Amino acid sequence: MVSRFSGALQLTDLNDFITPSQECVKPVKIEKKQGKSSGIIRIEDDGSYTQLNQDGGVQKLEKAKITLNDCLACSGCITSAESVLITQQSQDELYKVLNQNKVSSSKNRKTTVVSVSPQSRASIAARFNLPVADTARRLTAFFKNLGVDYVFDTTFSRNFSLIEGQREFVQRFRRHKDDSKALPMLASACPGWICYAEKTHGSYIIPYISTTKSPQQMMGSLVKDYFAKQRSVTPDQIYHVTVMPCYDKKLEASRADFFSEEYETRDVDCVITSGEVLKMLEQEGLSLANVDPMPLDTIFGGVADGEVVGHSGGGSGGYLEHIFKHASKELFGIEVNQIIYKTLRNKDFQEVTLEQDGNVLLRFALAYGFRNIQNLVQKLKRGKLTYHYVEVMACPSGCLNGGGQIRAEESGSGKDLLQQVEDLYTAVTVQAPEANESIEQLYQQWLGGTDHTQTLHTQYHAVEKVDSALNIKW
Repeated sequence: MVSRFSGALQLTDLNDFITPSQECVKPVKIEKKQGKSSGIIRIEDDGSYTQLNQDGGVQKLEKAKITLNDCLACSGCITSAESVLITQQSQDELYKVLNQNKVSSSKNRKTTVVSVSPQSRASIAARFNLPVADTARRLTAFFKNLGVDYVFDTTFSRNFSLIEGQREFVQRFRRHKDDSKALPMLASACPGWICYAEKTHGSYIIPYISTTKSPQQMMGSLVKDYFAKQRSVTPDQIYHVTVMPCYDKKLEASRADFFSEEYETRDVDCVITSGEVLKMLEQEGLSLANVDPMPLDTIFGGVADGEVVGHSGGGSGGYLEHIFKHASKELFGIEVNQIIYKTLRNKDFQEVTLEQDGNVLLRFALAYGFRNIQNLVQKLKRGKLTYHYVEVMACPSGCLNGGGQIRAEESGSGKDLLQQVEDLYTAVTVQAPEANESIEQLYQQWLGGTDHTQTLHTQYHAVEKVDSALNIKW
């Protein structure tokens, strides 16, 4: 089995990747009591552990269970033994909640919400040779026929990520002469990159990373806060699932920063990938093409007008393009209508500049894939990185090529499939985030204005290396 986590997680060091035949060991500090021996630990034939006490008693020891929280808090590994790590992040958990709802009283029933990413929608559309808008309506019907209450599109929450990213960059640019770590601003939407940065470069790199939440976590805040209040329920009465192109998103949803201590619930309870949605369809014996479509839902509780919209700037969210255009106008009064990319060492490392009278005013770049990320960080540490902003994504070719996307069938070509997914992703009406009137309404109704946006930002944490058998260099 090949791991579908991004390369940035698997290849932090050559010694931090565990094969499926091995098990993850969580370091645990054992308090020893003076004057009393703990006994002898014996490994049985079936692999279980028993403790032989001094009084002759035998005690069977419980095997430790590793969760995604443990994984994020550990500086050791990201493992391909996904059955060990992702016990609460699969389509099986969604089925459990839906089945429980069927036998629960109305008081104990959870409102189920599924938020679908545009990258996953394009991947599923490519598999079934359907238009994007048709796919969106059929996916809505598929989930609702299973018992899901609402199906949303994370393109809506990405409006907040783009707008907040724009504002954050302008603020950083204006203070960068007094704050040496204000620039370059590094994108934060990719959890594979974030996890790698926290574990490998820690406190050095963290100040450069944008604090703006990703579209997945923006939607988590919208659903568990604004939407919950509109439905007159508490956050823990909602079970929120996202459909994502990437297994790393499962790690992001499990971060402690996105957990409510008050209600003991996560902003996103479960993440399933595009490929796992395909498995659900197969489990139900369905082809999406044969599912009768339903109207699209909106976060405001009504149904959408049927049009699926997107953002310009590529399949990873368009952060570079939107921030570049906004900064050009806000900082220098220059209107940029077209972005011209210059390919550097490879197609996954490209540069964009804003020039005036021979002077470079802004220099942006996109860096996709682990090799380009390594080069980026090395240049930053040597003080030779000249960019003001970098759109960083762990997967080569970006999010449309995420590890959770549906792979080409045996007779097909992966390259041709990726091109088909890209074509479908861009075959929607493009809308600037500022042009969405609902976003402005939410800034006022939900947040109390554009000056109260703490809800839309997060923080990062350096992870100290722990010496254990897992990180011995052989």
